[in-house]
Amino acid sequence: MFYLIVAILIFGFLIATHELGHFVSAKLLGVKVNEFSIGMGPTLFSRKKGETLYSLRVFPIGGYCAMEGEDDDSADPRAFGRAATWRKIIILCAGAAMNFLTGLLLCLVLVMPYQSLIEPVIVSFADGFPLSGEDGLLPGDRIVSIDGERVYVYDDVTLFFSRSNGKTMDLVVERDGERVVLDDLPLYPREYEVDGQTQLKYGINFQVVSADFMGKLREGWFMAVDFVRLVRLSLSDLISGAAGLRDLSGPVGIMDVMSDVGNSAPSTGAALYSLAYLAALIAVNLAVMNLLPLPALDGGRIFFLLLNCILYGLFRKRIDAKYEGYVHMAGLAALMTLMLVVTLSDVGKLFGR
Repeated sequence: MFYLIVAILIFGFLIATHELGHFVSAKLLGVKVNEFSIGMGPTLFSRKKGETLYSLRVFPIGGYCAMEGEDDDSADPRAFGRAATWRKIIILCAGAAMNFLTGLLLCLVLVMPYQSLIEPVIVSFADGFPLSGEDGLLPGDRIVSIDGERVYVYDDVTLFFSRSNGKTMDLVVERDGERVVLDDLPLYPREYEVDGQTQLKYGINFQVVSADFMGKLREGWFMAVDFVRLVRLSLSDLISGAAGLRDLSGPVGIMDVMSDVGNSAPSTGAALYSLAYLAALIAVNLAVMNLLPLPALDGGRIFFLLLNCILYGLFRKRIDAKYEGYVHMAGLAALMTLMLVVTLSDVGKLFGR
């Protein structure tokens, strides 16, 4: 129960930081903010400072930033709707930027205790590894890319190896200062003897180096970048049919996973590490998903702003705000329907254990 409460607070915090991004950018760019709220539901505490009402509400599941003229036509010269296009775009992007920054900071916090790092450089192979030699892999090879995806850190190797699903992979390695292309390598787990036990492993040992401060910064940065790439790959799987709706998780499923991770961890420290890792992943997910050019999302609103700029430049016309509103309402309805389906699926998984 404790970790479920922690998961709810983390999820609410990540949504609140998103709204904080909108709030800070709106204030800096001179757009009037009527209310900034942390939490939802009935008000626990509120205080008006200047033109903005600051409130704390009962349910710690997010928050909101209510800007003047955001959803209606306001005559106020400082209304969001009357701001210059570039100001609107910055304000709309700021929520996602704050989510990504939160995720990045969490990644950096996670890697700072590291004493060593694993480099994507091959040191040796397990006995019986079948792919070593001039036509395969050699000790000293630095893996540069896997199936066209760039490898920056060791975690990239584990990510793309795990996605192979028993298929051959195309690798590019750096060998003696030159790029070597290795096509159709059957790199998948095989049985190897490890400490007297048979284990499924890839059979490759990678270089371990001492972790200095710059190395940790690099590792943390690419951890966040890999989360972005993971979102892209997941969306690609959805579009291609490799993943279905049942593979999606909404807030209920996410909080359940976080609760399970916390409860199953061998120690409090391990639980906190795992929860922080998941929080970083979710934060980056929120950043990327919010910028998708879909109606009702920040990315959809940015899309219409850019489209109106193009239409005005070419034809001196803009899309009527009324029709844009209809599109966003339809998008919101579709989004809520999807959320309902995913939530019902999450609940079904909970009771189907």
